[in-house]
Amino acid sequence: MSLNRSEKEAVIQEVTSLAAKAQTLVFAEYRSITVADMTKLRSSARKQGVSLSVLKNTLARRAVAGSSFEVAGDQMSGPLIYGFSEDPVAAAKVVADFAKTNDKLVIRGGVFGGKALDVNGVKQLASIPPKETLLAQLCGLLMSPISRTAVVLGALAAQKGGEAAPAAA
Repeated sequence: MSLNRSEKEAVIQEVTSLAAKAQTLVFAEYRSITVADMTKLRSSARKQGVSLSVLKNTLARRAVAGSSFEVAGDQMSGPLIYGFSEDPVAAAKVVADFAKTNDKLVIRGGVFGGKALDVNGVKQLASIPPKETLLAQLCGLLMSPISRTAVVLGALAAQKGGEAAPAAA
């Protein structure tokens, strides 16, 4: 089904607004994926805050023109599904996790920070832990020297307290 000019402009504007808010774009080839599997992928993406769209490549190229995602314009060919996310890792994680269980979804590339990513780049981005985990690890690193110092001071105080008691007797 072809779109008329006004419908194409509406699609371009919608994708342009998604690209303006997004930090990451991931695209994958979806040949031979069943409707049920595609529904699972879309459901998983919605839960993670990822916007998945099947777009004509010419419309996608026009929509990302002038944005940081423009660098991937030459990779946009074939039947692709595009995933935009505000979270830097979410789109890559959703697509990579689904591709692990469904070999018909083939990751083609992505863009993060204005740089084009190949398949391995997308997989590396997907392997980064969630934000909450990273914050917990950072807090642990910050607390480690403080807690070690407290343990040493506590041991010194106990040792001095232990020595002072027999001297007083």
